[in-house]
Amino acid sequence: MDHYDSQQTNDYMQPEEDWDRDLLLDPAWEKQQRKTFTAWCNSHLRKAGTQIENIEEDFRDGLKLMLLLEVISGERLAKPERGKMRVHKISNVNKALDFIASKGVKLVSIGAEEIVDGNVKMTLGMIWTIILRFAIQDISVEETSAKEGLLLWCQRKTAPYKNVNIQNFHISWKDGLGFCALIHRHRPELIDYGKLRKDDPLTNLNTAFDVAEKYLDIPKMLDAEDIVGTARPDEKAIMTYVSSFYHAFSGAQKAETAANRICKVLAVNQENEQLMEDYEKLASDLLEWIRRTIPWLENRAPENTMHAMQQKLEDFRDYRRLHKPPKVQEKCQLEINFNTLQTKLRLSNRPAFMPSEGRMVSDINNAWGCLEQAEKGYEEWLLNEIRRLERLDHLAEKFRQKASIHEAWTDGKEAMLRQKDYETATLSEIKALLKKHEAFESDLAAHQDRVEQIAAIAQELNELDYYDSPSVNARCQKICDQWDNLGALTQKRREALERTEKLLETIDQLYLEYAKRAAPFNNWMEGAMEDLQDTFIVHTIEEIQGLTTAHEQFKATLPDADKERLAILGIHNEVSKIVQTYHVNMAGTNPYTTISPQEINNKWDHVRQLVPRRDQALTEEHARQQHNERLRKQFAAQANVIGPWIQTKMEEIGRISIEMHGTLEDQLSHLRQYEKSIVNYKPKIDQLEGDHQLIQEALIFDNKHTNYTMEHIRVGWEQLLTTIARTINEVENQILTRDAKGISQEQMNEFRASFNHFDRKKTGMMDTDDFRACLISMGYNMGEAEFARIMSIVDPNRLGVVTFQAFIDFMSRETADTDTADQVMASFKILAGDKNYITVDELRRELPPDQAEYCIARMAPYTGPDAVPGALDYMSFSTALYGESDL
Repeated sequence: MDHYDSQQTNDYMQPEEDWDRDLLLDPAWEKQQRKTFTAWCNSHLRKAGTQIENIEEDFRDGLKLMLLLEVISGERLAKPERGKMRVHKISNVNKALDFIASKGVKLVSIGAEEIVDGNVKMTLGMIWTIILRFAIQDISVEETSAKEGLLLWCQRKTAPYKNVNIQNFHISWKDGLGFCALIHRHRPELIDYGKLRKDDPLTNLNTAFDVAEKYLDIPKMLDAEDIVGTARPDEKAIMTYVSSFYHAFSGAQKAETAANRICKVLAVNQENEQLMEDYEKLASDLLEWIRRTIPWLENRAPENTMHAMQQKLEDFRDYRRLHKPPKVQEKCQLEINFNTLQTKLRLSNRPAFMPSEGRMVSDINNAWGCLEQAEKGYEEWLLNEIRRLERLDHLAEKFRQKASIHEAWTDGKEAMLRQKDYETATLSEIKALLKKHEAFESDLAAHQDRVEQIAAIAQELNELDYYDSPSVNARCQKICDQWDNLGALTQKRREALERTEKLLETIDQLYLEYAKRAAPFNNWMEGAMEDLQDTFIVHTIEEIQGLTTAHEQFKATLPDADKERLAILGIHNEVSKIVQTYHVNMAGTNPYTTISPQEINNKWDHVRQLVPRRDQALTEEHARQQHNERLRKQFAAQANVIGPWIQTKMEEIGRISIEMHGTLEDQLSHLRQYEKSIVNYKPKIDQLEGDHQLIQEALIFDNKHTNYTMEHIRVGWEQLLTTIARTINEVENQILTRDAKGISQEQMNEFRASFNHFDRKKTGMMDTDDFRACLISMGYNMGEAEFARIMSIVDPNRLGVVTFQAFIDFMSRETADTDTADQVMASFKILAGDKNYITVDELRRELPPDQAEYCIARMAPYTGPDAVPGALDYMSFSTALYGESDL
């Protein structure tokens, strides 16, 4: 045994260490193994004319064990001992075990004494080792062997059966469909697989076992009830049974393979002989066809007509298209058959095929070469002959076509050239006729090549002795004479057109000059009439003076304009002179303009009439603007005094409200004096309103003498009155707050100093950041929530600013809250006594309502060991009121 066999055996003996443990765990497996192993042993022992009944008893003397090994291995073992004593039995069993070990099988914990003593476990283990080595180890499927090979073989064979899924050698076989599928795959006539049901395992197993025993010579190794009644059938029993199926089917397959091999050899020989016969016949037929075809291709008898030559060419094309392609295919197939035959003979170790004399592939190729050479020469001759006849027919047809085209083109050309349509044409029409004539000349020059080609073709037909040469020559001469006449008429018409064009161009230039000068002059007159009649609107003396200056400048241009008018009329007169002198037939008026000389004269007269009217209108407007200017200066003189006065008073009131000079009463008295002086200024405002009324009636909208408008003065005056009234009210409220809260003058001054310091923009109000900084400077330490609460008090409308009045109200409220807290804390200490708490009822009974509610709002429930319902914690109130540092 080589290394591979030894290694495989060792691999499959490895599970034997777990074998005895499995056997001890499930007695049902021992029963299945007894039955399976006994049937397997008898399937081989019957070849020697014997069998066993009890597996652990019948192998005790070693005789049938040695016989079994000889049958399954095909080898002779050492001569057995025939004695009945124990030593003889042990000797025989040892000979059997030594033979098993010589096959590379490692026996684990199996000794001759255990076999002789009838140890069931050891006996079954020994038989399983024999089955592995001689029935399973040699199974090989797709590079896998032994157990994996057997499993893969089962999977491949049962793959087409959708209700069979072989994954192991125990529960995959429990429904019996795996055994039935193996039989049906190899012998489909033995089982009607379509009638089997997965939910009837007993029927499936009994069917498979009975058919295997009856038709496949596989003894029944298991009972269907043993498999179905076991949760997990014994793997070794199933493997043993399945290996019998493998060997049964693989043996039949080997016999079938041998028969197929013999049939294949006979078929190859028959096919080779047929290929030889086909080659000989095909080669003979192909050579005969070549010998018949070459003389036909070598015939060079010329034809006189194009039709006859075309018929020969068509026959040759039929030969190429219909007759030759099958022969090409035959030649190709002949070579393929020859090469295939030689290859098959070589592969089957047969001598090479030698065709008859003259039918070798080289002989056929030589004959085919001669055929193609004759074919090439015949084709060249046909084409040359056809080209020669085609050339002659082509020249004659080409002459007729070119002559017909030329004659069609010249038809009517002479009558067209003799026309005198230019005598009544306009300049644009003359230019169009010239363009058309130039196009005709280009066309005429282009046809020069065609005339030359016609003459050249006629000359070539004469040289080739064309049968109809006289008619060709007569037609060619007629074409040449007509061509010369067309050239003379063309030159004459060009001269007439150019002469007429020159005369009309002179008139056209005068028309154009007239239009170029008449159009801007007409526009100037229309613009002048529009300006002279335009209703002007001015608001200042400067604007009317500008209009007067522009009008004077316009009047200065009138003499030059009159000269331009006379020059334009002179151009028109020159055109009339040319028309009368050369008898030119003018088809219409000036194409460049619709302005007539009469229209120019009429508009000029109208302009002359409008000038004095404009002079009078400008004089009247100048007087009106002088009056408006006096009104502007009168209003500006007063507004420039009142406006600064209002601004000064606003600034003084602002300083009084911010500065801290004297008591609040002093500030109030000072403000009331300011209010009286402001009210006394009202008459000047009324006088300014009267001047403004005059300006509005005169429709004056701007005043360069002042930046103040009446609207500015009104708004400033109203703001001044509002500011002084609001400032007086704020001081009065401050006095009320001071008296109500008991704030001293020093505290009020301190509040004002802090407010003014943090009012960085000096607007009389602090923004949010300035107010926060002010509170911090005064000792407040608060988070965002507390600051938001304070802002809701001082800025209830959420304007983002804090006025001084709101600031004083807040500061006075905080001072009062501090005093209340001190009073409440003193009362709480007296009421609490030695306790750490006081009840809500005690607080409300002993303290005034505001102090009691103040305490309740700030105290947490007391949770100490001596707590009672409704108790409040003293420490929580002290912390809320004074902070941790005071405890």
